Amino acid sequence: MRCLCVALLMFCVMPAWADNHDLLYKVAGWPEQRAHFNDALKAAQQRYQNSLPPALFQALVNNSNQRFAPQAMDQRAETRLRQTLNDPQPALSFFQSPLGHKIVGAELLATRSDQLAKNARGLPHMDATATRALLIRHLAQALPVREAGAEVSLAIAGVAADSLSSMIPGLLGSGQSQNMLDGQRERLMGQIGSDLDNTLLYVYRDLSDPELEEFVTFAESPEGKAYYQAALAGIRAGLAVGQPTQDRSGG
Repeated sequence: MRCLCVALLMFCVMPAWADNHDLLYKVAGWPEQRAHFNDALKAAQQRYQNSLPPALFQALVNNSNQRFAPQAMDQRAETRLRQTLNDPQPALSFFQSPLGHKIVGAELLATRSDQLAKNARGLPHMDATATRALLIRHLAQALPVREAGAEVSLAIAGVAADSLSSMIPGLLGSGQSQNMLDGQRERLMGQIGSDLDNTLLYVYRDLSDPELEEFVTFAESPEGKAYYQAALAGIRAGLAVGQPTQDRSGG
């Protein structure tokens, strides 16, 4: 009887957990960020239009659209978030707060296509007091911005390479291809990290110092660390850089 009661309790609790993960996925801005990625993907595709024969260009578009189909990306990312984040409630509560909404709004603004175009040649230099600079340094160490940024950059930059590899199987051996990806990741993380503090100062420029301190407190807390670790895993699963096309089509 005790086992039956436990089983019934689990069935009652599981839908609530699933709802909380789904709500967190939406409240934290994941669907909008995925849409911004797809905008950047389309821009990357168009850059090849005038330099490739029409048939080859269409193959590139078809292949990358399949690899980064919005529904499949969302499914992979949210599934990994569920698998990695045991308790979504602390992060959900934070992102449902006025400060959480403000943070998500700042992040979504920064990745909009018009803002990326505006800052294509680099972000403006942001002055900061010693207190604000210290808070940003803590935030830079707590958020997996370098790792996430490298995955996004690799996904965008790999549009042509992925398409070429799919059309000419065996062009690069799996070991050689993986070594190249790992090397590119390290290089991109270094580039992102070199200007990370200024980037965060710009993205979160509308947060007051007390708001920034509250953000740092969450990001450095065990609950915040758990969320951002799961978020990075979700980003990697959604983008699935370096995985075969068939591995990217579902969860």
